[in-house]
Amino acid sequence: MKRIGMIGGLGPEATLEYYRIITETFHERQSGSAYPEMVIYSMDVRKALRMAEAGQWSELAEWLSGGVSVLEKAGAAFAFISANTPHIVFDEVREAARIPLISIVEETCRAARELKLAKVGLLGTRFTMQATFYQNVFSRDGIEVVVPSTEEQDYIHTKLIDEIGLGHIVDSTRQRLLEIIRRMIDEQGIEGVVLGCTELPLIITEEAGEVPFLNTTRIHAESAVRYSLSQA
Repeated sequence: MKRIGMIGGLGPEATLEYYRIITETFHERQSGSAYPEMVIYSMDVRKALRMAEAGQWSELAEWLSGGVSVLEKAGAAFAFISANTPHIVFDEVREAARIPLISIVEETCRAARELKLAKVGLLGTRFTMQATFYQNVFSRDGIEVVVPSTEEQDYIHTKLIDEIGLGHIVDSTRQRLLEIIRRMIDEQGIEGVVLGCTELPLIITEEAGEVPFLNTTRIHAESAVRYSLSQA
């Protein structure tokens, strides 16, 4: 068993969900005989958002690298960042790290490939939807990634920051998000949806979609368990 290291707090609600999925999945795969060794370093989501808003990507990478270093010193054998937006600087953080890092984007791409999806919609923060780090990874497997309209992006971002990320789950918001997804199915021809913010699965369940919903939180958490239990 490899000790798991998690950069959490980005945000807190998703961190709780990660921990729940990891402990449950580990327990199930070990036939109820064990729970994982895990170190969580909770970092300040508001600080991360301020750096993102200011476009301070090198500062964000350095800050996150410091968090990974904390996990390494605490004995983590590998680590992951429990949020999508910080993956804008994932390559820089991975290069600086002294322990392996598991990418939420790479693991989600693997899940999309297994489902044989050719075109997916991406929902997340404005930073995630306007960046290209998802497209860069998915394109290697010939999977096209498209995003909502600018107006829809503004709506999704605002709700994630001011509502869902604070633990406020509002039914009218859920319905509007599903409407955006239906429009993307009808007009953009998407075959699946990447829930590209780890708070989105708190309000949209995988069972609600007309097409597969890729729950990046669950995909990433289960990947951490698989890595922890691997012999490599």
